[in-house]
Amino acid sequence: MKWILTLFLLTSLAIQSQGLPKGFSYIKDVAPTIQGELRYCYNNNFMGTPVNGYEENILITTTSTAKALKKVQDELATKNLGLKIFDAYRPQTAVNHFVKWARVLNDTVMKEQYYPEVNKRYLFKQGYIASKSGHSRGSTVDLTIVNLKTGEELDMGSPFDFFGISSHIMYENLTDEQKKNRTLLQKTMRKYGFRSYIKEWWHFTLRGEPFPKTYFDFPVK
Repeated sequence: MKWILTLFLLTSLAIQSQGLPKGFSYIKDVAPTIQGELRYCYNNNFMGTPVNGYEENILITTTSTAKALKKVQDELATKNLGLKIFDAYRPQTAVNHFVKWARVLNDTVMKEQYYPEVNKRYLFKQGYIASKSGHSRGSTVDLTIVNLKTGEELDMGSPFDFFGISSHIMYENLTDEQKKNRTLLQKTMRKYGFRSYIKEWWHFTLRGEPFPKTYFDFPVK
């Protein structure tokens, strides 16, 4: 019996030692109905390869961000809609991987899908990639809205992570339905304390984020 108790205590300590930094939460523990598809865990992203630092398809944010996202989710649910998150907390290791990739100008495997009209050498200058990311502070998320009945993403007029003018939140050459969907996303996120990024309709940061100057580097797992 003693060895069972000892094993239990050791297991508990191991789990605790692998816990998140204070002030962070797994979104599934706060808002379990939010869907997640961390693109950087897989090949379906602008680099075309899994990104360093993403070990599991699991959503992490600061606790205050997770609580705000739950409010967004609860409101959308009244319309049979919900959130789907493509990226949340991003370790600095992953950002470094982006930077390294951006400097290899002949690596353009995913250009046609993600940045057909942008020369790779200008991705930094035009604000699509940076050496520091708000995601690493834990309060920035990339997301869209899905239909809860069908599971399909609403049409926002451009795909997630598309580097081009059609992803700008003020882009006008959209159908009425696409404009309606973008407006719903922007208004609902702003209502619950998020600010948007003008070049990416999917990108939001919590106002008054708890770690505005700290860039974390623990792995996503």
